Amino acid sequence: MTPVNSKDVVTLREKTGLGMMDCKRALEATDGDFDKAIEYLRKKGIAKGEARIGRTAGEGIIHSYIHPGARIGVLIEVGCETDFVARSEDFQRLVHDLSMQVAATAPIAVRREDIPAEKIERELEIYREQIRTEGKPEQIIEKIAHGKLEKYYQDVCLLEQNFVKDQKVKVGDYVLEIAGKLKENIQVRRFARFVLGD
Repeated sequence: MTPVNSKDVVTLREKTGLGMMDCKRALEATDGDFDKAIEYLRKKGIAKGEARIGRTAGEGIIHSYIHPGARIGVLIEVGCETDFVARSEDFQRLVHDLSMQVAATAPIAVRREDIPAEKIERELEIYREQIRTEGKPEQIIEKIAHGKLEKYYQDVCLLEQNFVKDQKVKVGDYVLEIAGKLKENIQVRRFARFVLGD
């Protein structure tokens, strides 16, 4: 491990909002490389967030967002464990970012389990037909169709989408990262997206 100076630790803390000791350990583990240290902290935050998934998220907020131009609006409900966290700046920013994500990308569900089975089967049937018309052998059609279904989930499930503010991060990982930082279970419960005239 490379020793790090306190100025670098403070700079990393300002960038990430995480604890001094976490930032110091991240810089030591990554030989003082800021980008790698941020990635290290992000992974650690996700792990902390995953450890909290089973806990009850009985508090939270309902947030409304109107996209500039007032033609798209979003209502979203996000749960957490305490009223204190629900009022925190980090949680409020997360919920606002999620509502902007919904406005920008028009997901149809929070997670893949929320999509009705008949809709998934209909999608699979469309993919199978497309693949058959391409003349692919019958024995690989199912495999290719399920590969296309995975891509479909990434397009239409909020938590599986790439985060619009950072395309290298999945929305679900961003939620877990904030959950780890706030030390609470955070659950995206539901959303509604309104488009003028729809």
